[in-house]
Amino acid sequence: MERKQKVYELICDERFVPMKIKEIAIMMQVEKEERAELERILEELQEEGKIERNGRGKYRKPEKRSLTGIFDATAKGFGFVEVQGWQEDIFIPANATGGAMHGDTVQIELLPGKKGKRREGIVTAILSRALTEIVGTYEKSKNFGFVVPDARKLFQDIFIPKEFSMDARDGQKVLAELTDYGNDARHPEGRIKKIIGYRDDPGVDMLSVACAYGFAQEFPDRVLAQAERVGKEVSEADRAGRMDLREICMVTIDGEDAKDLDDAVSLTKEGEIWHLGVHIADVANYVQENSALDREALKRGTSVYFPGSVIPMLPPFLSNGACSLNAGQDRLALSCLMDIDEKGNVTGHQIAETVICVNRRLSYDVVKKILTGEDETAINEYKELIPMLRQMDELAKILRKKRKQRGSIDFDFPESKIRLDENGRPVEILPYERNDATKLIEDFMLIANETVAQDYFWQDLPFLYRTHENPDPDKIRQFAILIAGFGYGIRAGKDEIHPKELQKLLTRIEGSAQEGLISRLALRSMKQAKYTRTCSGHFGLASAYYCHFTSPIRRYPDLQIHRIIKENLHGRLNEKRIGHYEELLEDVAQQCSRMERRAAEAEREAQKQKKAEYMQAHVDENDQGVISGMNPYGFYVELPNTVEGFVHVGSLRDDNYSFDENAYELRGEHTGKIYRIGQQVQVRVLGADKQAGTVDFAVFCEEQ
Repeated sequence: MERKQKVYELICDERFVPMKIKEIAIMMQVEKEERAELERILEELQEEGKIERNGRGKYRKPEKRSLTGIFDATAKGFGFVEVQGWQEDIFIPANATGGAMHGDTVQIELLPGKKGKRREGIVTAILSRALTEIVGTYEKSKNFGFVVPDARKLFQDIFIPKEFSMDARDGQKVLAELTDYGNDARHPEGRIKKIIGYRDDPGVDMLSVACAYGFAQEFPDRVLAQAERVGKEVSEADRAGRMDLREICMVTIDGEDAKDLDDAVSLTKEGEIWHLGVHIADVANYVQENSALDREALKRGTSVYFPGSVIPMLPPFLSNGACSLNAGQDRLALSCLMDIDEKGNVTGHQIAETVICVNRRLSYDVVKKILTGEDETAINEYKELIPMLRQMDELAKILRKKRKQRGSIDFDFPESKIRLDENGRPVEILPYERNDATKLIEDFMLIANETVAQDYFWQDLPFLYRTHENPDPDKIRQFAILIAGFGYGIRAGKDEIHPKELQKLLTRIEGSAQEGLISRLALRSMKQAKYTRTCSGHFGLASAYYCHFTSPIRRYPDLQIHRIIKENLHGRLNEKRIGHYEELLEDVAQQCSRMERRAAEAEREAQKQKKAEYMQAHVDENDQGVISGMNPYGFYVELPNTVEGFVHVGSLRDDNYSFDENAYELRGEHTGKIYRIGQQVQVRVLGADKQAGTVDFAVFCEEQ
């Protein structure tokens, strides 16, 4: 006890600086054979909350008991708080949420830790509310009503006084504005702001998702008027002072249904040098800083893509019209013109304001058919472009090989393509496979993004970078344990892993039954990429310099750096403007990262709902799938069409299953039957809930 008190007093001393256990042992003259005892004392003090250990393994007195973070609610009432700089979220029991709702910024107080358990806390203050509006179903009573939220993480109904109901009818989907957040004794209150429609009306489901995530389909009148005012055809005055590339042969290559075409490519070769042009719509010419258009674009941050529809960042008059690089029309562009040698090295480049005229619009499917030689009709129709397309394919493969050599990770698992009928109902779900045509455009956009980022890093000017931090070592270790069950391994150091190790793994699993699953598990083990003012590199691409330059029609960060580039080209980046951007960019980076995450969540929710709706028409059908996830209550199975459903333990013949969280397997105690991640199983569709976006399966052979 005396030793413990001495250690505690040492760490509490105001002259003490954070130290590792070895340094503390030296200071206290602890002999080697007594180091284990010192470690035990430090662990006890940490568990009691009297000291803490920082991310570098150094012990110190807790700097503060209060922490600030984002509250992540669950449908069962409890939640977690994500604190920046902490590797693990803080658990908040249901009786300690303090009335916090999902997404709120909260202040919490840590409770004393217990060995081997996640840290717990209580919410002491709600600093800011994330939700001001909620989408749900209106339930009408005689003198009042309630809105039952769609979001499963919002577990309280919203009370609606009759005078604020907008005469909504029972069962209608509505958007409610919160006027009072309630407390432990009473429900939150609100007023109906918009009646969306009945649940089964065409388009209501996707409109509900858009409203729930705060993405407005309509633009303010002022923004629309400004878009029409600035979105004129290219004039002689617009072309003045720009590099004229209208005689250069170039094409756009996009999906069949794309309307916002923001990149075109051109390629020629002289001797051993390729001249690659990546030409990007000059949106900054039309969207001036701090204009109504600009403020609305920053507010949205990104375009959002739902099955069968898109919520654009810019009004269609610009995104599909004046800014879109439509074939045969003069367009203003910002071009990155690169000289590339036969090893894939960029030996020289120029970034310039240009005027271009795209020769042909091509689709990924058409280019794929041309490159594989499988479609004579396409070959004949585009015969004048075939030499350039074949050269593009050749250069793309050189660039891809170079990226692979440095360790760039190429995730190649199928995404979903959901085909809808005229009423918006899903009629087919297909895995959207990448091919040489999609990879070609990816390769060219990547090299342009890297080239621009490297240029502005060395100019030491304010800029917005796309960064991707190294993965958390604990998550990589957990991932290594999981894939060991499939017979695969990765070499990881104590604190880090090189992206080349993950790349080698993905190469080894290519073509295997577990390829899609392991690729997703690898992706989940990494951190999210984000936008930052500082250039700290991109782990996944194994690139020291990276930014988003190539999609200003649908991403605000690209539009932001276009402004900086254009001012620099015109020599207007004086000390005042540099100071302006240094002050501005941190907020822009955070807003863009935040809206990117929100858009991704909305897109996932939309896809889940459409997949569940599709599976409602396939109840009682059987299919082969792969176990893609697992918990003590059952396991997830992914079908070849990318639909994922859940098999509940209770539906298995031996319902007394134990879950091994280290091996990620469920074992039946009576039958000895084992289910593991990556295992192939035949399942029957039990049912699907479109609103919840869930599908329930049963293992077919168990039923027999």
